[in-house]
Amino acid sequence: MNKLIINGFEDFEKQIGQTLGTSDYHQITQEQINCFADATLDHQWIHTDPERAAKEGPFGAPIAHGYLTLSLAPYLWEQIIQVNNLKMMINYGVENMKFAQPVLVNDEVRLVAKMENVVNLRGTTKANIHITLEIKGQKKPAYTATLIFLYHFL
Repeated sequence: MNKLIINGFEDFEKQIGQTLGTSDYHQITQEQINCFADATLDHQWIHTDPERAAKEGPFGAPIAHGYLTLSLAPYLWEQIIQVNNLKMMINYGVENMKFAQPVLVNDEVRLVAKMENVVNLRGTTKANIHITLEIKGQKKPAYTATLIFLYHFL
């Protein structure tokens, strides 16, 4: 996969309104769900008990935590873009987050990113990136959101 190369504010600015790219698919495993449950202390059975989720759950299988799928955004974003000349990048915020469909265990997801806007704040680049987490074989995405990053270039 060819990553989009960004060397500074001007490169970001040229991308406004453009689709920046699509990540590879990533499979959500039960092990990953269990590790996330351990890290967040959220052991609700719909996520961590495959037998009960299959019998009693509305989806016939365990589902990934919504915040697990959101937490994958930086990993998948790094597959789409390479930012050079960077001193520091800060995750600044998430806006308009909407979960549209659950991600079942063993589903494969990928990130599609589009540049909404970019602003130069006295030398710091504030980038608003619209993201969609697609689920392989599904029409509805897992979620849509706008990620806000602050890039401090050298």
